[in-house]
Amino acid sequence: MKQYINLYLLEYAINSILRQKSKSFFIVIIFTILVFLLTSVFFITTSIKSELESTVESLPQIIVQKMKAGRHYDIDVDALDNILGIAGVSDGVARVWGYYYFENAGVNFSLVGLDEYEKQYKDSFSKIVDDFDSAKFSDDSMLVGVGVKKIMSKSYYKDYFNFIKPDGGLKKVKIGGVFDAQTSLESNDVIVMSKDMIREIFDIDDSHATDLIVKVANPKEIPTIAQKIKLMFPDTRVITKDDLKISYQNIFDYKSGIFLALFIISLFTFFIVIYDKASGLSSEEKKEIGILKAIGWTIDDVLKEKFYEAFIISFISYIFGVGFSFAYVYIFQAPILKNIFVGYSQLKTSFELPFIFDVQTLFLVFLLSVPIYIFATIIPSWRIATLEADEVIR
Repeated sequence: MKQYINLYLLEYAINSILRQKSKSFFIVIIFTILVFLLTSVFFITTSIKSELESTVESLPQIIVQKMKAGRHYDIDVDALDNILGIAGVSDGVARVWGYYYFENAGVNFSLVGLDEYEKQYKDSFSKIVDDFDSAKFSDDSMLVGVGVKKIMSKSYYKDYFNFIKPDGGLKKVKIGGVFDAQTSLESNDVIVMSKDMIREIFDIDDSHATDLIVKVANPKEIPTIAQKIKLMFPDTRVITKDDLKISYQNIFDYKSGIFLALFIISLFTFFIVIYDKASGLSSEEKKEIGILKAIGWTIDDVLKEKFYEAFIISFISYIFGVGFSFAYVYIFQAPILKNIFVGYSQLKTSFELPFIFDVQTLFLVFLLSVPIYIFATIIPSWRIATLEADEVIR
């Protein structure tokens, strides 16, 4: 049976690395940092893109908002009856919701009103209604997302929360339960309660709603129906799911540009190191190859030993870099780098990056690091190994 790995050459390669401890350690450190940066960038973008795609898919098909002087105002609930009369519209819901600023923590909560017996426009809300009993949707109780619960607990609101109404009065609401949806971006800052309670907190009368949700039987007819709604109500803004997808993608592409710049800088630094490695060997390395050839080593033996040496250094650095990246992104939630995407504003609740095991990312980083370093080591070694031993030693 043919032996593909020469254990003697492998042992010599390991000893060679240990003889040059300082140099080998420096290369491993630099290599690990570069792999860590590249992998972290890919992990963060993959996780956030997955969150955005999941969130976009759960968005309503058409949203109708009342506009006045370029600002969003409450819309008449009666307008929904006229919209339901349009051919192709299968269902519609008058939404009552809004953002509540919690000054003590410096964050915005998203308050969403649901009626227990109303058909929900999102699967996640249907699941919340099914998972909790009627008592949770009473006039003095609410359901909160995991992120909201953490922030309220830090401010010692463990069983209830006091909302400040527009007239300055307080509305005490009990925390009836905590829900956890599929995506953190969708539910981490959400508070669910009855529509009547939302109306009281935001001072919205029964004849108005925040906006209207329209469901279309045939998704291909969404642009046509959106145009009909706009003609029917010229003072409204009609937003389709495709419009929201484009908006989300534009934001993601803009943020990705910053990550791309970081990626290019990291890659450029790596190739500078590779170029320096490939430009030639040190006098000691050349002398070592000459001595090995003088004692009977063949060119093939020299190249195999250099391959083992380069592979050990690059692969260990790759494993360390990927391992540190996993811990940094998915355990410590990528401090600093994650803020490039989500921003530094305090007017938001934090969310966790979902764990996405992306084999393509790991394979891509491997190809951009390990083989390139091996080639950069073998090529100059081959140039020296093809020379005569006495010429190299001299």
